[in-house]
Amino acid sequence: MSRHFNSARLVRLLGDSAMLSVEPPRQDFAERLSHWLTAVDTVTLHGALQSIKTVAPEAPIDAGQGVAKALEAEFQRVRAALVDAIVPSAATRAVEQRFKSALTPEAGQEAEATYGPYHKRYQDQQRQMELKIAPLRAQVRQVLSRTSPRLRQLATLDAVMDQTLGVREQRLLSSVPVFLERRFEHLRKAQTQDDPLLWRQPGGWLHTFNQEVQEALLAELEVRLQPAQGLIEAFSNEVKKHP
Repeated sequence: MSRHFNSARLVRLLGDSAMLSVEPPRQDFAERLSHWLTAVDTVTLHGALQSIKTVAPEAPIDAGQGVAKALEAEFQRVRAALVDAIVPSAATRAVEQRFKSALTPEAGQEAEATYGPYHKRYQDQQRQMELKIAPLRAQVRQVLSRTSPRLRQLATLDAVMDQTLGVREQRLLSSVPVFLERRFEHLRKAQTQDDPLLWRQPGGWLHTFNQEVQEALLAELEVRLQPAQGLIEAFSNEVKKHP
């Protein structure tokens, strides 16, 4: 977990769009983390951390660069597939085109667009991320668990973190579409008030919103991939130290 979550790209995007109030944390990382954990979670996490401290720093590793490259290739494959799914499809562009005639200052009409289809699309993309990233992360942990003691303990810690913090993380990410709905309504209201700043945007306010949704999805993908990416980087670094 990042110690500077408030600097994450997703949080910055929501803050820049005035959908989320981003304030510097008043508590340190450990204190903030304690609010996410139950007593049982704390004991489990403490045990995992203590076991890591007992691992010899120069443990051998029974794997080579080939395995590291294979993990990196699988990571990039999953990431590319999810990015391709996020990029606006022909169907999405057709929805935008449907309202194009209403999105001109001359028309003076409120767009007929509703947020429902965008909410559903965002949730569908989130489900696809979960379905593809969870197995990838588990696969990387499995590889690490068969290598050096240090990496086995790292895999154990990641499993504990995933179990204890995963539900809270999913709850937070599920709130992103709610913030996007606020942005949708803000842009639509500005359109009906003939905000000249919006008319200078190619395609009008709906095009602007579609771009912001895409940026939010890509930023969320970055957040979701970080644990697996970190495990792969740790594995690669260990392989380099023990060729």
